[in-house]
Amino acid sequence: MSRRLVIVVRADPVICGHSGEARNLAEVALTRGFTDVRLLTWPIPALQAAGLPLKPLDRIMPYSAGITVERPEPVGDYRVPDGRYLAGLTGRLVELLAEPIPTTCLSMYLMPHTAVVTDAVAAARAAGYAPDVHTMAKAVGSDVTNVIRNCLREGRFGAAVALFTTFLANDEVLAVSEYTRDEIIASAEEVDAFCGTRLADECRDRVSVSYPPIDTAAYVDLDLSHVDEALRRRGLERDGYVLFLSRVARAKGVHDLVAAFARSRARSRVKLVVAGNGPALDEVRAQARDDDRIVFLTDVDDDEKPLLMRGCAAYALPTRPEPDFVETFGIALTEKMLAGGGPVITTITGGTGEAVGDTAVIVAAGDVDGIAAAIDRVVLEMSPDERLRMAARAREHALSFDRVRVFDDLFTALSR
Repeated sequence: MSRRLVIVVRADPVICGHSGEARNLAEVALTRGFTDVRLLTWPIPALQAAGLPLKPLDRIMPYSAGITVERPEPVGDYRVPDGRYLAGLTGRLVELLAEPIPTTCLSMYLMPHTAVVTDAVAAARAAGYAPDVHTMAKAVGSDVTNVIRNCLREGRFGAAVALFTTFLANDEVLAVSEYTRDEIIASAEEVDAFCGTRLADECRDRVSVSYPPIDTAAYVDLDLSHVDEALRRRGLERDGYVLFLSRVARAKGVHDLVAAFARSRARSRVKLVVAGNGPALDEVRAQARDDDRIVFLTDVDDDEKPLLMRGCAAYALPTRPEPDFVETFGIALTEKMLAGGGPVITTITGGTGEAVGDTAVIVAAGDVDGIAAAIDRVVLEMSPDERLRMAARAREHALSFDRVRVFDDLFTALSR
């Protein structure tokens, strides 16, 4: 029997762990009886216009045969500013739901993707199509720490109520981490206190955790000759650099890291590689000035990423809470832990503790001196045996987020 999975998400080329999460769920779905798997996402010009950090367009990793990426064109003209793209996404999903195929719809990033799903399902039913559809909505980082929290800070409770009710209108409601689930419930309690609603009780009863699925095979058992070749192309050598590989934004702690590296003793032995793109890239370049010990890479693709992770002396992601973002898991942390190589240096911010367990070097968020000391400890003081033991423990923890395990846990729970 035919079965369809539709994931509505900001997919590649957006630099974000959750676009990879959507890819991984789609890939596993092909092996679990879904005959038609689709990612419904945004046209490239819309992503570019939004200013989102993007991967090199000519080096996006292809999807397996059987996965279709659809980027519906906007509906209407310039008189419908933002709604044109939503109309395109919603309209295409209505067309898919009109076909007599049992369909699961998963939306990631509640705003606006969950509204696309709920509006499309309502339209299909109102039109008499009677779709056989099961809806799932997954709250990821920016849903809570950006959208909902900003609504609460600004007193815009109507927008928060609309987001919560749209979320809860789905058959299954998910959070990317225990931290995110707790934040959803706490935010709902604030809305209830102000509006007299009863959202928190329903969130408490219904929201479950589904951790990010990771393609562990892409990171373990890397060929060291391929690692060394990739590093040579970049003018690097194994264990000769500290790596930051993430979205270049203040909330990721990159400003703190650059300042810490400048005052570390280890800078005489290793470079700092800042790999990625994002809104703070120009600021961080200016902060680094002409420091020849700091290297910026803005064109790292999915094939090169695990090789850079495996070759580093340490991977540093000293993420910090900001008004517009708190790290709700930290997918890049677990990817690095799978790749091996030097230890992870990070903070216990949001859901990062769930990502790294007890396998990382932990510093306080915003503690520049502490970050510098951690770099010195890892690079100058840690013995090879201690590094190997940390790497083994880290990989064992990260394997629990394998995409097949996460997919099966999620869909087994749903079938029950």
